[in-house]
Amino acid sequence: MRGITILIAEDEENLAQLLDRIFERNGYKTYVVNNGETALNIVKTQHIDIVITDIRMPGLDGISLLKEIKACDPYIEVLVMTAFANLDTAIDAIRMGARDYIRKPFDIDEVLEAVEKAALLVGHHSEYDVHKLKSDEILVANSPSMKSLKKLIEKVASSTATVNIYGETGVGKELVAKAIHELSDRREHPFITVNCSALPETLLESELFGYEKGAFTGAFARKLGRFELANGGTIFLDEIGDISPVIQLKLLRVIQQKEFERLGGTKTLPLDLRVITATNKDLKALVKEKKFREDLYYRLNVIPIEVAPLRERKEDIQELLNTFIRIASKNNKTPIKKLSDEALEALLNYPWPGNVRELENIVERIIVISEEPIIELSDLPEYIRTGIDNGKTNSLDVHKDEVEERIIRNAILESQGNMTRAAEKLGISRRSLYRKIHKYGIDDNRMV
Repeated sequence: MRGITILIAEDEENLAQLLDRIFERNGYKTYVVNNGETALNIVKTQHIDIVITDIRMPGLDGISLLKEIKACDPYIEVLVMTAFANLDTAIDAIRMGARDYIRKPFDIDEVLEAVEKAALLVGHHSEYDVHKLKSDEILVANSPSMKSLKKLIEKVASSTATVNIYGETGVGKELVAKAIHELSDRREHPFITVNCSALPETLLESELFGYEKGAFTGAFARKLGRFELANGGTIFLDEIGDISPVIQLKLLRVIQQKEFERLGGTKTLPLDLRVITATNKDLKALVKEKKFREDLYYRLNVIPIEVAPLRERKEDIQELLNTFIRIASKNNKTPIKKLSDEALEALLNYPWPGNVRELENIVERIIVISEEPIIELSDLPEYIRTGIDNGKTNSLDVHKDEVEERIIRNAILESQGNMTRAAEKLGISRRSLYRKIHKYGIDDNRMV
């Protein structure tokens, strides 16, 4: 798959070389190391999309490496390799953030399937980095709508009812789901997220329900699904409006009967978990159009929660700015900067069509580019200074991702295709830039 970079951490030389040949033959760029310390150094200095690590390695083992990777860059997909005897450890690794596990001895097709599944998820992550901040730091509640939202979160957290979160892209729907989980009795159990729009129907089905050995071509061993891994905790299904009728029916059964079957299995397994979903679509309209099951809609919509766009809660902007300035300054190892009155006024008056995610990206860019301790109006992008962007940005009907895509394209052009300089202009890492390039389908022929 073009553009995907894989890091292999495996101390068995023959196995590492085999994996290297397999992935290179299938169009992936690879790095191969024999210990966790070297793997972590590469993650910190190079653009890596997927890490495949053995659990048992001398020095920094696979579990410790997983923790370090997720602390460094939570968007990297991690696959762990394990012998059958260590299967429980592999399942624990998934609950700690690993995408999947590969059981030794493995079949080549099984490995490729796991990698292809992870590659599909590159660039389809949460609305913004919920791993950087605690929910309370980002769910700022100075505006009436956010104050009401926080009270509602506290009320519903103790219940077991399904929750459906509505809101535009970038408003923080996943953070709301995580806050509900953190305040619930399930907080000590897994919080598992699934982006339903990132995978095609067949892969999403196996991702959710798991499968038995022989369930289909390539099912070489039993694989646990996300429902099973979330048992006892909470599963968050993002972009629920995109699931197919087949998945809708199966999800309805999970919610109604609290049980499921793995693909190819005959045993019905009980489930004890809370289902939280989110969408930026109008599910009621999809029901009328016969694109979404009415019975599932009412099951999911027991407690609807709407997160207001940032333009409707401007009282929250200044505190969010302060939070993001503090975090961006820490990440970039620069002194904390202050906003001039003129810069603050421009940021408060901008309509933020990309919501909190756009705000975070702009702050990161400003922190890197601004050389003075005070952020002046001249340090802001022109479309924020003027309040317009060729007449498009302040049109609320424009898809919110267009703003970010235009900023990225302009930075790449201004840097003449040099990705390091473009990332510096944007105030993000090269890894983040490459993910956004993949997300928006930006032509990478100019990359150097």
